[in-house]
Amino acid sequence: MQLQKRLNKMIEPGGTIGILGGGQLGRMLAMAAAQIGYRCISYTPENDHVVGDVCQDVFVNNWDDAQAMAAFAKKCDVVTWEFENVPVEPLRPLEDRLAPHPRALETAQDRLNEKRFIERLGGRPAPFVTVDSREDLRQAVERLGTPGILKTRRDGYDGKGQWRIDVARDVEGIAVPDTACVYEGFVTFEAEFSVILARAASGARVFWDSPANVHRDGILSTSSLPSGKTIEAQIEEARALAAQVSDALGYVGVLTLEFFATKEGPVFNEMAPRVHNSGHWTIEGAATSQFENHIRAICGLPLGDTRTIAPGVEMTNIVGKDAHTAANWLDQADTHLHLYGKAKARKGRKMGHATRLIWD
Repeated sequence: MQLQKRLNKMIEPGGTIGILGGGQLGRMLAMAAAQIGYRCISYTPENDHVVGDVCQDVFVNNWDDAQAMAAFAKKCDVVTWEFENVPVEPLRPLEDRLAPHPRALETAQDRLNEKRFIERLGGRPAPFVTVDSREDLRQAVERLGTPGILKTRRDGYDGKGQWRIDVARDVEGIAVPDTACVYEGFVTFEAEFSVILARAASGARVFWDSPANVHRDGILSTSSLPSGKTIEAQIEEARALAAQVSDALGYVGVLTLEFFATKEGPVFNEMAPRVHNSGHWTIEGAATSQFENHIRAICGLPLGDTRTIAPGVEMTNIVGKDAHTAANWLDQADTHLHLYGKAKARKGRKMGHATRLIWD
């Protein structure tokens, strides 16, 4: 209730936004905030962060450092996060100024809870079985068949914490992690897409166009518009589910749901309670970016127009050593390069992205 009252009263430009996390999403949130007159500070346990260049201050402390967290919160008019693996318990004292509400984190941080939540709302996740042991995995594979994917219930992203099982005998070769998992049956799909929305505290809501997403090695490679007839035919149903999710969570800010487009309709893949990689194209490709609308939502400002401004848009992630040749993107017309300031181009590490606007 305190948060609702806070958000119903606009935070004036010049106020301070706290960002939990120090990665590229936080960096782009801070850049969007500065554009409309807000200051940002960050809290992250990582010394190797990329928000420092664009934030007024950075608290480098462990998540469970209650004294540091309280000092950070005291400086903020509102606090948000840039990735979904922020531990929830240390955030309890911040709930009166945290947006979105931490119930969104609690839901998304556990794949099993997330899938059950989606089922309760009438959505269709990929078929799944809980796995706590190798014997559980054997039974899951027998029940759902192969191929399938074993995933940790917590902390997985960009292909981490996942093991593909192509045939039943693969079970014996996997070092089953000593943590709770789920086994997901394979979904035959024609395309992948995401639904990205921004929701205000009032319940007002806007959607961006849904891009077609292509992944390589578990990492998003490209997001492109127009997304094609297969996806376009399923967007209305997928948006309806995303709207239900945002209302059920009392969500404030940008929320992303990823889907498989199948012959039977959209199948839910996973939820990200934050700005999302597949929405990076909105910086140049939409009238208002996902980052600006997130700032608008959490500060109690009107949500901005989300229309796509070019007939076609393509966002390409720059991963690992491809960062060394990223300047080549600047040779292309209507192309915008974003490098995140990361020092080491490790394999699988997102170093930046390029967005190309297509006019013909």
